[in-house]
Amino acid sequence: MRFIHTADWHLGRSFHNAVLTGDQEKLLKNEFLPLVREEKAEAVIIAGDIYDRGVPPVEAVALFDEVLSRLQELGVPVLYIAGNHDSALRLGFGSRLLPKAGIYVRGAASRGNQPVVLEDKHGPVYFALLPYAESLQVRRLFGLEETLSFDSASRMLAEDICRSIPKGARSVAVAHAFLAGGQAGDSERPLSVGGSANVSPGIFKPFSYAALGHLHGPQKAGAETIIYSGSLMKYSFGEEGQKKGAEIVELDALGRVTHSFVELTPPRDMRRLKGAFAEILGNREKYPASDDYLEIELTDIGMVPNAMARLQDVFPHALSIRQAPLAGGGEADVSSRQEILHKDELELFADFYREAYAEEMSEEQKDIVRECISDVLQEEREC
Repeated sequence: MRFIHTADWHLGRSFHNAVLTGDQEKLLKNEFLPLVREEKAEAVIIAGDIYDRGVPPVEAVALFDEVLSRLQELGVPVLYIAGNHDSALRLGFGSRLLPKAGIYVRGAASRGNQPVVLEDKHGPVYFALLPYAESLQVRRLFGLEETLSFDSASRMLAEDICRSIPKGARSVAVAHAFLAGGQAGDSERPLSVGGSANVSPGIFKPFSYAALGHLHGPQKAGAETIIYSGSLMKYSFGEEGQKKGAEIVELDALGRVTHSFVELTPPRDMRRLKGAFAEILGNREKYPASDDYLEIELTDIGMVPNAMARLQDVFPHALSIRQAPLAGGGEADVSSRQEILHKDELELFADFYREAYAEEMSEEQKDIVRECISDVLQEEREC
């Protein structure tokens, strides 16, 4: 069986007030759909984060609807799951009706989840669709009292669905998780609140192939057949050097896997420029005019009046300007602000508690706050 593994589309994403839906549409229609045709794919897998937020803009929903319709016209089954950016309930709408059209979706994690079975000339292939789930959700799902780690929760869900897959059968896991050893970037939303979100790659060893989502850089995760396809496009300037695309995966009759990464090129790249304002503005040989999304770091000492407006005359999609610190210091304040930005909700609450009561939170108190924050974040995704 030959299928395409993709993930982290983040349809409807905005970046520095630039709405990327138009670029996403061009990439999907002009590059991704032709790839599906040319590769004669027998299935398409999307491993979570279809949308960028739980309530996506109508343009993003319309785009996904059109892509699904085009894939159905090609006769290609589509299998997709909810990621941590998606609303599980919204994404899972129609999940009992869509299989008649060759579309298989798992929005929310469930106990007794059954694999999707597709046939090729060699027989059945079992697809274990494992949507993103908070460890608290899994604990409630299985009626447990004790706290679960992400690793334990993921293992329970994988073992649960494996009971419905015949021993030795060809199988594919589709999951949205942060595997231990994976290389994260600066555009993925953290999965954990004050704890480790790491999941052991060993959970996916029983499967012929694991199609993963969440990490935006394409990479292996513990084995040659446990793979992140990476995101559809670049979604931060920190991803400037990354290639974006999809994995072409082939399962032979014995379940042996070959796969290769195919690069996709969006209408605009995402790049960084650095230099003095006057040189960037006037030196076209060194800084050619560009329609790419740009972050420009100015090396000038002090503020440059109307820098963005003037630069956008040459670089219309310049989105961000960074400038050297003003003379007279302030670097400690900048460092302090950066430190705050990299703290999660539990760490920030613990800092507040320490300031208010002049003592550290106990582990029991942290567990209570962690559970409250998880509930709030889950409600936020579903509203």
